[in-house]
Amino acid sequence: MPALNAAHSLQPVCRDRNFQTIGGKKRMKKLTLALFLTLLTAAAAQAKPSLVKQYGDWGLYAYKNGNRTVCYLLTMPSAQRPANVDHGQNFFLIGHGPKGSDRYEPQIRTGYDLKEGSVVTVNIGNDTFRLFTKGNTAWMVHESREPQMMAAMRGGRDMVIEAMSKRGTKTSYTYSLRGVSDGLKAVEGSRCR
Repeated sequence: MPALNAAHSLQPVCRDRNFQTIGGKKRMKKLTLALFLTLLTAAAAQAKPSLVKQYGDWGLYAYKNGNRTVCYLLTMPSAQRPANVDHGQNFFLIGHGPKGSDRYEPQIRTGYDLKEGSVVTVNIGNDTFRLFTKGNTAWMVHESREPQMMAAMRGGRDMVIEAMSKRGTKTSYTYSLRGVSDGLKAVEGSRCR
């Protein structure tokens, strides 16, 4: 597994829940994070995350956003396919939702743009989760399933993510879940919200 320090400048991006494109159809969502997204993006341009602690294959990262410390977990794939293409750097991140939220917001960040309107699948054991795409990032299609995904990750051994690049290349990534439970406990017990 590559050193997680390679991701020292990466930060989670809260999804814009106002608008999703799935399968070429546009869906309006409730306005919940537009202002937060704008502020986070502006702060992210200046903040530099640092590795706080390593939990198995997951790193706990933190950065300052004004008076607040923002923490998130990050891991890199242990395997990627197809082997004959340049995947760039790919990450799976878990951060908190908006300020004060106890909810986790998992996301995938790829080293390339994902196909517009495509759906990324995350397979953990017998559970499958769907994520919508925007640029090189993907978030849960159904927010209500985020707790189920966290439970599956805590009880799983690994997860396999399947995506489609903007060029039409089918990609697959395997991520180890070793250490994710301890990492999530650390985020829950921290003052990172």
